[in-house]
Amino acid sequence: MDTSTDAPVLIFDGDCPYCSMAAVALRRLDGVQAVPWEADPVGPFLDAQFGSRPFAMVLVDPDERRVYAGRSAAEELADRAGTPGIVGGLVRDNYDRIASAVGALSGRGRDPADFHDTYELTDEAAALLDGLRPAASEPPEPAA
Repeated sequence: MDTSTDAPVLIFDGDCPYCSMAAVALRRLDGVQAVPWEADPVGPFLDAQFGSRPFAMVLVDPDERRVYAGRSAAEELADRAGTPGIVGGLVRDNYDRIASAVGALSGRGRDPADFHDTYELTDEAAALLDGLRPAASEPPEPAA
């Protein structure tokens, strides 16, 4: 696993099997480190960045000093994956519908928070990034 201090960090719903599978695929992208929302260091990071703990997909890019949340995170990830621009737009435009369907299929009992913009990474949150990295989820073992 890439433990580089400048690798992007994705915060995702670790209780959602679909989200977890997507996080495994994204790990191959630019060394993205995937950390489940439920991991202990995520709460303090979100508090420092947003002043609350929104239940949302969050992509943190320390090199750009940007934090993408919700629809913005989904669109940015699609763009980084090299999908055609129309795919990122479709993901962004249908994020709420996709999140609702995935939530229903996975039995998740809560809806994503209404955080969908791109934000400047705060100094307080940046200082907590290294604490997130050890909580990055490990890829699943291959089936025997």
